[in-house]
Amino acid sequence: MTHHEPAIRFRFGLAPLETLTPWGGERPVLHWFGLTDGWYCIDLGGHEVLRYSARSVQELRSDTGTEPRHPYVEYFVVRLWEDVIALVSGAMEPVPPDLADVAADISPDWEWQDAPEAEAAMYWHSAGYLYTDYLRVAPHIRCRRTVVGKDDTVTVAWEHQADPEGVIEFVGPQAGRVTMPTSEFLAAVSELDRALFSAMDQRIGRLEESGPPPGVELDMEQLRREHRDRATWLQRARDREPGTDWDVVRAGLRILLVPGVLPED
Repeated sequence: MTHHEPAIRFRFGLAPLETLTPWGGERPVLHWFGLTDGWYCIDLGGHEVLRYSARSVQELRSDTGTEPRHPYVEYFVVRLWEDVIALVSGAMEPVPPDLADVAADISPDWEWQDAPEAEAAMYWHSAGYLYTDYLRVAPHIRCRRTVVGKDDTVTVAWEHQADPEGVIEFVGPQAGRVTMPTSEFLAAVSELDRALFSAMDQRIGRLEESGPPPGVELDMEQLRREHRDRATWLQRARDREPGTDWDVVRAGLRILLVPGVLPED
């Protein structure tokens, strides 16, 4: 039997509960966001896009004086989840064929003009990025969906940025793109959602039994309410219809882009 390696997979791990650092100074608190502290990685076409090189792991250890738990990005896993949800909300509207090249461009050459059409075009283009600006020297990761006949696909492209300080570098190719059926992309998102909420349900259950650490504030009722609310976010994102006005976007792109990039009417 042939084993099919998924084109995209989101992986994560939560830090041990006893190692979490509460937020705040004199009144330390824990909340849903803070309880997702951990690590995560995105597998794309067999490449670990958010995996640091061995040299960077050593440099980061020297900077912080602590041993990194993993060679992957260490941050709050909810941040990745929120931004993937935003992609489902904003980037699952199929791109018209005449805009496919612009949609695929990770770093377009904009010539900014203050006009409503330009703003609409920028908003549409920015919705395709997985937000990573909270990371140090983060890669640009861009997502777009196209439907041609019976082929309904999502393309995810990435492009690493050079670190001026020479500390941060990631393994794998400097840039690349992977195309997959839209159903496979959405299945990976659903699995991230399922796995995170399963892990968080267990974590909240442990805290309900043991109570928060001494001296740390934690509103258990609010924690459960937020947990239930966040569990609805993915479905709400999938139900959203962006309703992009493509004529306005085209007009905006003709303002923003250098001449000749977008065909005239």
